[in-house]
Amino acid sequence: MSSIVLRFLAEPSTVNFGGKVHGGTVMKWIDEAGYACATGWSHNYCVTVFIGSIRFHRPIMIGDLVEVEARMAYTGTTSMNISVEVRSGDLKGGQMVRTTECLIVFVAVDSHGRPLPVDAYKPQTPGEIALAERARAHLDAARKVADAPPPSLSGAAD
Repeated sequence: MSSIVLRFLAEPSTVNFGGKVHGGTVMKWIDEAGYACATGWSHNYCVTVFIGSIRFHRPIMIGDLVEVEARMAYTGTTSMNISVEVRSGDLKGGQMVRTTECLIVFVAVDSHGRPLPVDAYKPQTPGEIALAERARAHLDAARKVADAPPPSLSGAAD
C-alpha cells in the first residue's frame, strides 16, 4: 500500500490553551498515518527515525473533520520516506483545507530491532516523481545540516 488516508473528528479532549487542536495531537496523528503507510508497504513492524519540515499552516478547530494522508515518496534499502498532509474542515461546509504537512521516515525492523530491506517504490506519475524529488532534496539538506560542525563559540562572553 503506497498511501492511506485516516479520517476522524477533532474532539474536545484534544484542545490546547488557545481553544484549537493541540499541535502535539496533530503530530501523533501524523506518526500514526505514517506508520500505517510504512507497515502496509513493508509488511513488517516499522519505527520512526525522522520527522522533518513539519509546517503548521492553520489551526484545526474542535468538531472539524480531519484527514491525514500519508503517501510514499521514495524508498531506500531499509527506509521509507513518506509525505504526510493533514486537511480539516467543518462538516457542514464540506470544504477541506490543508492545515499541516511534513516528511517522515520509517525503517522496517525485525524482532531484534535490526533494519529489514523493503521493496523499492517506483513513482509513476509526474506528481509522484516530483514528490520523490522534493523528499530527496529535503533529506539531503537535513543531512548536510546534521553533518555540519557546530558554530564556533570563540570570543563568546563567559
